[in-house]
Amino acid sequence: MKFSNCTLLTASFILAAVISPLSRAQTSAQKTPSADNAPAADAEKRNIQAYINLMRENVRQDKAEIMGAIMVLSAADAAKFWPIYSEYDTQLAKLNDQRVENIKQYARDYGQMTDDEADQLVQKSMTYQKERAELLVQTYEKVKQALGAVTAARFAQVEHQLLLIIDLQIASSLPVVGQGS
Repeated sequence: MKFSNCTLLTASFILAAVISPLSRAQTSAQKTPSADNAPAADAEKRNIQAYINLMRENVRQDKAEIMGAIMVLSAADAAKFWPIYSEYDTQLAKLNDQRVENIKQYARDYGQMTDDEADQLVQKSMTYQKERAELLVQTYEKVKQALGAVTAARFAQVEHQLLLIIDLQIASSLPVVGQGS
């Protein structure tokens, strides 16, 4: 039990260190460039996108390492678990692409957002959360069929905790809508 708590605490620090610079990059992207700065703005957008991609790769690797340390699987169980997890992670990455686009739009517009824009962003965010929860349920069922309910519950618990840490870090880094420009 202490090992799991220590590992999750370590995970929170790792994820905070990885995601925190990402949010700063997105916040800096919200500044509207002037027409004179268009080439510089395009270069900045490309740099930010490259940075986002790099951070996402690091987070995915860290998550997999933490998951492996906490799951404590035999070789036979690992051979069943990791293909399921890999499929889950690939599908989650696709969902996260939608989330990144939503966050980018929010970062650009949060200071002068209209009611319609705010509603669209919230609807997209809720759709993302629902689809992510459904993906976790589907993966739980696959792990349960392959390895049993206890192992599947451990997977779901650890994954849920890691997702909460990531969500908290992202949410705490975003400015409140309508406050500032």
